[in-house]
Amino acid sequence: MAKGSSKGMLTWLGLAFCIVLADQITKWLILAFYRLGDVTPITSFFNIVRVHNTGAAFSFLAHAGGWQRWFFTAVGVGAAVFIVWLLRAHSSQRLFAFSLSCLLGGAIGNVIDRLVHGYVVDMLDFHFRWLAPLFPGGHFPAFNVADTAITIGSAGLILDELLRVRRSR
Repeated sequence: MAKGSSKGMLTWLGLAFCIVLADQITKWLILAFYRLGDVTPITSFFNIVRVHNTGAAFSFLAHAGGWQRWFFTAVGVGAAVFIVWLLRAHSSQRLFAFSLSCLLGGAIGNVIDRLVHGYVVDMLDFHFRWLAPLFPGGHFPAFNVADTAITIGSAGLILDELLRVRRSR
């Protein structure tokens, strides 16, 4: 494992900070201008909404009674600490570090929501008829910038691993 440079580390932490900033600005705008449940249609398949998610992905444990707020906050903080440790050691591995930065920014963005509001603010609502068998009305669960960054980071980690395995053959 090559030790990453502190300049590289700052670059990746800067990316994570930009993700947190974009996430929190969009959430602030939704909280400032939308009431819970408000919907603005943008296209035939996309709405801006205001949704509060007290659970995790796909509202997992959303109705668990309140303990999940602190559980998911602790998981997010633990993940952030682990990711910073990984970034410190691997900041020169561009795809891996990019992916970790996306995960870090997304995790911190959602942890901030849980600490400040007790829920995560979601606002992006995509809906397609072909999703109706899986989701009510064909609406994919609403999500936010942090969730998007987490998804991109996860996909990047998978791609990085596939490329690593391919190179080792």
